Amino acid sequence: MSSAVKNIAVLTSSRADYGIYKPLLDVLAADNAFNLQMIVFGSHLSEVTGYTLQHIERDGFTVIEKVDSILLNDDPLANSTSTALTAMKFADVWARLSGSVDLVLALGDRFEMYAAVMASVPFGIPIGHLHGGETTLGAIDNVYRDCITLASTVHFTSTKPYAARVSALVGSEKHIYPVGSLSLDGLSDLELDTVEEFKAKWGIDLDQPTVVATYHPETVNFNSIDEHVAEWIKSIKELLKKYQVILGPPNLDTHGSRIRAEYSTQLANEPNLFIIESLGKKSYFTALKHCSFVIGNSSSGIIEVASFGKYAVNVGNRQEGRACGENVLHTPFDSNRILQKVEYIESQGYSYKGENIYERRNVAQSIRDILKRIL
Repeated sequence: MSSAVKNIAVLTSSRADYGIYKPLLDVLAADNAFNLQMIVFGSHLSEVTGYTLQHIERDGFTVIEKVDSILLNDDPLANSTSTALTAMKFADVWARLSGSVDLVLALGDRFEMYAAVMASVPFGIPIGHLHGGETTLGAIDNVYRDCITLASTVHFTSTKPYAARVSALVGSEKHIYPVGSLSLDGLSDLELDTVEEFKAKWGIDLDQPTVVATYHPETVNFNSIDEHVAEWIKSIKELLKKYQVILGPPNLDTHGSRIRAEYSTQLANEPNLFIIESLGKKSYFTALKHCSFVIGNSSSGIIEVASFGKYAVNVGNRQEGRACGENVLHTPFDSNRILQKVEYIESQGYSYKGENIYERRNVAQSIRDILKRIL
């Protein structure tokens, strides 16, 4: 690495990827070898999903670009149009930034992240991809993730098998680093909310039996959305007889708005239900620490929950193909079978004592040190 300060731009399009990035952002921002810059787009700029740009600005990071390109509708036509708009607007972004950034970091597999990265290809802008090589057969994200991998020159994967898959995709072993999951980095040092602080923030008493739930659309099998929503809501209503439920709204994938609409009509008068747009990482991890278990189809249930000694009921096929620990219990969208998994967790006293296959120490520091070495 030369002695010149390296300009690192970070693409963030959602509350989810920002929470994962955060340990790395803190490490890079604190190092004089790097000039950290944020490019914010996607659901960060939507009032519907909480306008989470304000979280980034509140954390003190420099935002150099804001790209508003996501349509409010979420049918296939709208998502395809949003992808095209994102690519078109990022053509202008990369034209401005070409030659001035040493690396752009991209995380995950969202359609808007794919569009932003694809628009960079003609400019030859180097991309560093986090969480490549993973497989989710129930989500079209597989396509987006693999395309981002192919457009990237540096790869930071969450496991060694995923690193091997990246190597097979790109036809090389160069600059592929199985560093672990960034979202779990520094977990032992993270100061979580107390139960009292959490209650003051959200009005939820975590001393009561609590379930953390998130359901996103299956973007491969989206024509089954009505059946899936019906079984999901039936399960939530049964859980509410025994637990309070913290329910995270769906993302902006195809037909996510239909799930939100069903929540508004079918779950509107449930006193033990708390629908919260964005807890933020600190409060979310606090909820994981104190909850009885997690249910839904978010990757968090697979990647993060084991670190808190909890079980996760993984519903449907959205995460199919992703490596899982023994704490993850799989079930189709069938309320009876979902509740059978809950009964198993109850029989185990809610406690999972195994390891988390994704957790490693000092992931952010490892990425920083690699960047210092290769840039």
